[in-house]
Amino acid sequence: MSIYDSKIWISDLDEIIGTLPELNELAGKSIMVTGCTGLICSAVVDLFIRWNEMRKEKITVLAAGRKESKIAERFSPYSKEDWFVFVPYDAASAENRLELPCDYIIHGASNASPNRIVQEPVETMLSNFMGMKYLLDYAREKEIKRVLYISSSEVYGKKEGNQPYHAGEYGYIDLLKSRNSYSVGKCAAETLCVSYADEYGVESVIVRPGHIYGPTAVCSDNRVSSAWVYAAARGEDIAMKSDGSQIRSYCYCLDSASAILKVLLKGESACAYNISNPESVISIKEMAEILAKSAGVEVKAELPTEEEKKGFNPMSNSSLDGTELLGLGWRGLFGAERGFSHTVSVLKDLVCKI
Repeated sequence: MSIYDSKIWISDLDEIIGTLPELNELAGKSIMVTGCTGLICSAVVDLFIRWNEMRKEKITVLAAGRKESKIAERFSPYSKEDWFVFVPYDAASAENRLELPCDYIIHGASNASPNRIVQEPVETMLSNFMGMKYLLDYAREKEIKRVLYISSSEVYGKKEGNQPYHAGEYGYIDLLKSRNSYSVGKCAAETLCVSYADEYGVESVIVRPGHIYGPTAVCSDNRVSSAWVYAAARGEDIAMKSDGSQIRSYCYCLDSASAILKVLLKGESACAYNISNPESVISIKEMAEILAKSAGVEVKAELPTEEEKKGFNPMSNSSLDGTELLGLGWRGLFGAERGFSHTVSVLKDLVCKI
């Protein structure tokens, strides 16, 4: 069984598409999506696939990634369609050779695994910056209409209090901790985007997602929300390894995908938009309790290992203010309870070795 056999997933896709009349502007256009098998961008591609199923004039999807077999497996049976094209791309490589022109780029390729960030801080930082530079050069050469960069809420750093971060409001990032290679790399890539806009006229927009979750997460994803939804789907208790007081802006992957497309087509060039559903700004403990309730399991406290502590997000509060995004006409359709419930239900139906 694949995710496309899930009635809940297909219904969620249709509901989101109903709120995105802007997708009609992409008919006949081509969009390159990097990181297309990841949690966020695979949901974006699924929206394109579902839209194409119901329309005569197609959106051409250039699915960029390292392994064609992995992309073919994730998007089977659509990967053989004329409008679905595999494009070799590795954000960590200096040997990319993109040749196909396209109208838009959605750049989501990034190492976001806490374990890998700790183990490979150099590669994490360089791939964030160099991967973005290569695509901006490509966009300049091919005169691409617009690049959308998927950044992170970690660019905001630490601050006091529990008020959400507004765009342009930054806290403290310790530059001498290698765990921050991720956040600093994202910061640098954002500045690179606006620098290319000012110097070369390359148009780009930036989104800063909060904590995205959904059934598009892979089984090996060790971010807390992903690990816990898989545990809940397996009927396992949820192991909470902190006091759970950290505040996060959680967002269902399809709400995040709709926000990305809204910003791509309606956002102001060289500006950043927080992706945050006001109905899903909750603590980690509240998230665990919602998941436990939806799956009929319990939340149990456990002590983290020293290695696990190194990968923890250093921000006690990473909630985001989404005023600018809401100003574009975006609205999240999935509050925390509905979004996590749908995630667990879809994963329960999938035969994905959970």
